Amino acid sequence: MSRAIVIGGGVGGLTAGLALRERGWDVTVVERAPALEAVGSGLAVAVNALRALDTLGLGDQVRELSRVQGAAGIQSASGRWLSRTSPEAAHARYGDSIVLMLRRTLVDLLAGRLGGDQVRLGAEVTGLDAERGLVRLGEETLEADLVVAADGIHSRTRKQLFPGLPGPVYAGVTAWRALLPRPEGLTIHSVESWGRGKVFGTHQLAGDLVYLYATDLAEPGGAPRDEREDLLRRFGDWAEPIPALLRAADPAAVLRNDVYYLAKPLPALHRGKVALIGDAAHPMTPNLGQGACQAIEDAVVLAGVAGGDLAAYTGARLRRTADIVRKSAAICRVTKLRAPLAVRLRDTGMKLAGKLSPDLVLRSMDGVLDWRPPAWSGRGPDARV
Repeated sequence: MSRAIVIGGGVGGLTAGLALRERGWDVTVVERAPALEAVGSGLAVAVNALRALDTLGLGDQVRELSRVQGAAGIQSASGRWLSRTSPEAAHARYGDSIVLMLRRTLVDLLAGRLGGDQVRLGAEVTGLDAERGLVRLGEETLEADLVVAADGIHSRTRKQLFPGLPGPVYAGVTAWRALLPRPEGLTIHSVESWGRGKVFGTHQLAGDLVYLYATDLAEPGGAPRDEREDLLRRFGDWAEPIPALLRAADPAAVLRNDVYYLAKPLPALHRGKVALIGDAAHPMTPNLGQGACQAIEDAVVLAGVAGGDLAAYTGARLRRTADIVRKSAAICRVTKLRAPLAVRLRDTGMKLAGKLSPDLVLRSMDGVLDWRPPAWSGRGPDARV
């Protein structure tokens, strides 16, 4: 039996481990943290990622544990609609819906299906021989036919495989995330509000939880003592329900992360017996909501070609992921506009375009959401259990 070592126990690593096991591999996932990620944040699982999960027989469970995204769109800071769409229109165009869930729920689902005996926690990789497939964990050395690097944005594996290439660059914005119970009397939609260099987004999740996120121009590395108060200072005069949600949020539950992305794509997503997936391969800004979705795609595509030439994996994934990284970064640049005239022109253009083409929001996602797994990935593109 072929053996695979997966470095990293996030969404991408666990999906890769499960996908490889479904194709008959002996899999071990090594995660340096003492527990699988319990990040308190929400996650949009888009149509393309649901199709990938369907090949593993998990799509329907994800749908059952999630909340279908309802009416969605972009507003100004004052609450004026700039563009919007409906779940009915999305389903008609792509044949499925975007679902919203806790990241922790997806991690638990993947880990539960994979099995605890195939996940090693507190196991830090201290060395790697890409050509021979050797992974060192302290004094222990594991040998594998395939090593999957899912070790995140600042991947040590990527640096080792491509030491002369630039790493991720700061996008110029810091991101905040938080979860909270829905305050009584508030109706929450999937809305992203754009202001002068700022973005604030809201989603209603299952279990009457609200997921909120925000970005703003900031120097990297900053860390105020009270992140919620910092957010109220930045967004407290925006249209409701934004101020009300911030007032209701637990200050200790607000997460802050600087946003990095890979401005120049890698020449390949593999080297020797090692394949890179997810943020280790193509870190991107969060503007398209595709970070985890692309990691899931990577995992099922890789499992389909594993055991053969890994060049097929690079050929199937490099151009697509590079395009999505560029598109997401382009949207990020538009959200960073601060000059009043530039912001006014941006908002007016979005509103006019939406009137002239009501399906503009959806059409802009063509090429991303209409992806389908190759016939050789997972159990097949039409699998259900």
